[in-house]
Amino acid sequence: MSATHGRVSIPRLILVPALISLAVTILRLIGELQKWSPVFFNRAPGGPLAIVGIWWLAIVFGVYFAFKLIAAGEGPRSKAAALLFAVLGVPVAYVGLLVRISAGINVTGKSIVSALIIVGAAILPLRGWPTLGKTLLAYAYAARIPVLIVMYIAIQKNWGTHYDVVPPNTPAFSSAWDKFIQIAFFPQMFLWIAYTVIVGVLAGTLAVAIFQRGAAGSVAGAPA
Repeated sequence: MSATHGRVSIPRLILVPALISLAVTILRLIGELQKWSPVFFNRAPGGPLAIVGIWWLAIVFGVYFAFKLIAAGEGPRSKAAALLFAVLGVPVAYVGLLVRISAGINVTGKSIVSALIIVGAAILPLRGWPTLGKTLLAYAYAARIPVLIVMYIAIQKNWGTHYDVVPPNTPAFSSAWDKFIQIAFFPQMFLWIAYTVIVGVLAGTLAVAIFQRGAAGSVAGAPA
């Protein structure tokens, strides 16, 4: 992927969002270690829907990137196609997740197939709006690699945060490294990457479509 696409420098565009995501990740880690309110710092396995978390930033920055790209003349050829390819990524990612679940905690051929399917899901939105998809892909890795590093340390140190705990009925892992691969590497480097790209493109394209439709309506309704 080229660092610069047309008139847009992707590294420059994602720099501040990546730093914000890093700050949120550090804040969440501190909050969980200090056992602050679970309403904001969910320490449960997976930390679902935590208010202090970077999962929802994919929506915010998807919209932010979309408007920045539109302003730079890097919009999609068709907003309908951009939405379609992003929506198609959802069932593909779900199939990849099902295959991953069926593989259990072992690294098997199913795990590899799952990863490839999820990669395909992440690539699909790039067909509809290439520049936005590439920007979100770069942002996703910039946001998730620090999480991966935190998870590695948390697993080694048994911090008891959502970064290292697993549900009680989870089969035992053969080693800390095995646990890292299963609960950190696969989700962070595949599932969450696909999530960020798909959700970001959906949010960004919808926001642009609604804004432009509203702007067009205002112009049409203006007195001559």
